[in-house]
Amino acid sequence: MVADNADVNSNQKNEQLDVLLSTQKVVKKALEKLGYPNEVYELLKEPVRMMTVRIPVRMDDDSIKIFTGYRAQHNDAVGPTKGGVRFHPAVSEKEVKALSIWMSLKAGIVDLPYGGGKGGIVCDPRDMSFRELEGVSRGYVRAISQIVGPTKDIPAPDVFTNSQIMAWMMDEYSRIDEFNNPGFITGKPLVLGGSHGRESATAKGVTICIEEAAKKKGIQIEGAKVVVQGFGNAGSFLAKFMHDKGATVVGISDAHGGLHDPDGLDIDYLLDRRDSFGTVTNLFKNTISNQELLELDCDILVPAAIENQITEENAAKIKASIVVEAANGPTTMEATRILSEKGILLVPDVLASAGGVTVSYFEWVQNNQGYYWTEEEVEEKLHKVIIKGFENVYRTAEMRRVDMRLAAYMVGVRKMAEASRFRGWI
Repeated sequence: MVADNADVNSNQKNEQLDVLLSTQKVVKKALEKLGYPNEVYELLKEPVRMMTVRIPVRMDDDSIKIFTGYRAQHNDAVGPTKGGVRFHPAVSEKEVKALSIWMSLKAGIVDLPYGGGKGGIVCDPRDMSFRELEGVSRGYVRAISQIVGPTKDIPAPDVFTNSQIMAWMMDEYSRIDEFNNPGFITGKPLVLGGSHGRESATAKGVTICIEEAAKKKGIQIEGAKVVVQGFGNAGSFLAKFMHDKGATVVGISDAHGGLHDPDGLDIDYLLDRRDSFGTVTNLFKNTISNQELLELDCDILVPAAIENQITEENAAKIKASIVVEAANGPTTMEATRILSEKGILLVPDVLASAGGVTVSYFEWVQNNQGYYWTEEEVEEKLHKVIIKGFENVYRTAEMRRVDMRLAAYMVGVRKMAEASRFRGWI
């Protein structure tokens, strides 16, 4: 009997750590709360289109290596699908599917004319040369070129990809299309039609959500103790934004561990010494683990690294008053329930990290019209969009008496469901 219970507990834990399954469960619950029939869930629980490709690349040692790539298009009832491309050794079909659903939800929450898309290539860019990365980038575009484009599916940067990789991809697509097509991809360099504010957009969106959440909890940003897990693109920008607003950043971490100083870390010093992959803690001796970092005494905790960091094992030990998810899926469903019962205000990833797709939308609009905005104009528009999305989710949570994650899913899924219904798909 003990073994059976252990098996049940193990299965429950595995289900919670399965990002696709846990995402589907919340989507189903959100649709039920909104009163939609089961066929709507059957349509939205999986991407409408999933492509797996094999990419041959000649490596620097003259060998040919075959890489696996994915592109998921979740739902295009509202408009073209939109979402990043990540280069990571742990990329999987299941993860890409879940991420495409999250992109649909983000677009719905901030009211963009997009469905969700996502892509990834199984590789480790940290072990690859510049030339090899270019080969993988161009090969991926050639492999998926039939299903992407400015009116079909618009890629963007994600984990371990950047504006240079987007530039290679845009150039390859333009060669195939025989037409200069900057609107095919976002997150490009400014000289190739990129938008001001795109690189820091995700962190800006998270910062706006932190400010709005702090108002709800009666916490002043100036002097508030902040912990940021992850020091990559989003995490490093976020630590800097919080530091500049007068918050005391007491902890940061990267893949190698964490740094903690109750009096506040010197963020500018750390930013100067981080490498291109956001690593800085390997320069220090007195580090703490990522788990210890999450449990530090603070007002605001921002998981900005990877999935499944706050689980039922450590959720009860979280001391923050506010948790704002800058990473994708850092908190499991059971942990969400525990945090909610503790009175912690959790701002979910699909809302908090919507700044990236919002400014990507701005970039696409600028490419389409051939007219480009100043950084101040981009920031002003971003503030309006994120604050409107936050208030809508917060109001839904209050009125429906649900946690912020379920409220965000309810807001995010409604637009897709309605568009699918009006098209006659369901």
